[in-house]
Amino acid sequence: MTRMQEMSLDYHFTVEQEVGSSTYSFFGFNGTAGVWRISALNEAGGWKDRTTVEDMDLAVRASLKGWKFLYLGSLKVKNELPSTLKAYRYQQHRWSCGPANLFRKMVMEIIKNKKVSTWKKVHVIYSFFVVRKLVAHIVTFIFYCVVLPATVLVPEVEVPKWGAVYIPSIITILNAVGTPRSFHLLVFWILFENVMSLHRTKATFIGLLEAGRVNEWIVTEKLGDAHKSKAAAKAPRKPRFRFGERLHVLELCVGAYLFFCGCYDVMFGKNHYFIYLFAQAIAFFIMGFGYVGTIVSNS
Repeated sequence: MTRMQEMSLDYHFTVEQEVGSSTYSFFGFNGTAGVWRISALNEAGGWKDRTTVEDMDLAVRASLKGWKFLYLGSLKVKNELPSTLKAYRYQQHRWSCGPANLFRKMVMEIIKNKKVSTWKKVHVIYSFFVVRKLVAHIVTFIFYCVVLPATVLVPEVEVPKWGAVYIPSIITILNAVGTPRSFHLLVFWILFENVMSLHRTKATFIGLLEAGRVNEWIVTEKLGDAHKSKAAAKAPRKPRFRFGERLHVLELCVGAYLFFCGCYDVMFGKNHYFIYLFAQAIAFFIMGFGYVGTIVSNS
């Protein structure tokens, strides 16, 4: 799971952050390994807790005040990633719900701002928010996990190969170029990201609609933290199996849907989508049963 996260984060830093910095002098500050001017913090209004992405909130407000951002790819720092699926799901909920909620709160403020150019507004609204924070999650899940499998059941609907295979393949390869050492894991990364797109899509709509878990803040548990707390525990506790922590019903339901579509395609289909459908269904089942990442016992 760590290698899957690495591929996504490498694209985030080498493409989103660096390109945004060099082209528009803006990128979404991700909360770590950054240096801020006190005057920039003060002029932007300081830290606000109105969303779960206070670092991104501050970055957008500072940008609207005319401050420029510089990304230094040559500087490297160590960072620990969540190694359990539970921790990763909480993190991704916050990272998907927060930007969507921030977009809802700030879109008119960005449009009305007079200190930055129109092109920078377009970049922040369209490229930074709409494409990467909203559409990317929703389209990935809806198209690859709902619409494309449904075309197997409705043969009258035909998706052209350039839309179903060629363009998505090119986009995926370009996303993975930032991590050449993990290129052999590309197929697994695609399946993993498609499963996570379900969780991210749900979180995105929660943020846009300001639904129940919009302000949920659960600190991302890291393996190092778990080991520290385990060593500091006074008395050992028996490992407990919690149904809700290991089984994810929504993922299992989508996996069952994809498996059914795959079986239908084997019997009646002509496009051989069953190869993808079975592989994606297995990925949903694996993550639905919680067999991804490190399992840290409570003992």
